[in-house]
Amino acid sequence: MPHMITNDGVRLHYVERGSGAPLVMIPGWSQTAAQFEAQVEGLSARRRVIAIDMRGHGDSDKPEHGYRIQRLAADLRDAIEALALERVSLLGHSMGCSVIWCYLDLFGDGGLERLVLVDQMPCVTARPGWSGQERQEAGTIFDGASLYETIDKLAGSEGKQTTGGFIGSMFTAACPAERVAWVLERNLMMPRRHAASLLLNHASQDWRDVIARIALPTLIVGGRASLIDWRSQEWIHGRIAGSRLEIFEEADGGNHFMFMENPERFNRLVDEFLG
Repeated sequence: MPHMITNDGVRLHYVERGSGAPLVMIPGWSQTAAQFEAQVEGLSARRRVIAIDMRGHGDSDKPEHGYRIQRLAADLRDAIEALALERVSLLGHSMGCSVIWCYLDLFGDGGLERLVLVDQMPCVTARPGWSGQERQEAGTIFDGASLYETIDKLAGSEGKQTTGGFIGSMFTAACPAERVAWVLERNLMMPRRHAASLLLNHASQDWRDVIARIALPTLIVGGRASLIDWRSQEWIHGRIAGSRLEIFEEADGGNHFMFMENPERFNRLVDEFLG
């Protein structure tokens, strides 16, 4: 099983296929590289495709430390250096986008070619006093009270049930139940106490100033039926000069996991964008 070691000794598993210009894919919160199986297969004909299980996720080590976006961004840098990757394109899904934004904030865009940002809001948690429009544009799904209530449930006896509610809301009604169950099973590979710690950190970030400074060619993908308000994806598109926006309609699998529900269209978009 291929893996690399971070600078603090954590073993990260990854999946790799193809050769040529590298595309590194970062899954979302509590999600795994295996969920990119259709992209690893479908996008590797013309490039080297690498999907990473971040620390605590999937088949990677699950240490008792490091469940912060900043540490995951450092892990991404460690992976790029360990695999000697150059002219890298990054694809992030959900929290994977936040990892990319943090990477840019900490390390800049040197050595990077293109970005694919898949259905992540600039801010997960609304500030008190925000208007409805501000919440829509930021894409928030929590306020302070609901965030901590969710964290407590995740870390406690309701962790599996709370995760199941999350995952169930991220697919359209047309997605087979067994597929959703498989995703839930993969998510639960991450211990719920670590998932709770990471979600708290993830949900406390505001990436709007970082997004506004992105200068790389960028493809933004959202879903009309996603729990992430599609208007937040329009907001991101409006802040990144020259970016391209694609919103999947519900009938096209346009929820949070559109890359699993409609991999053919998703892969065509990404393949065309990467060139």
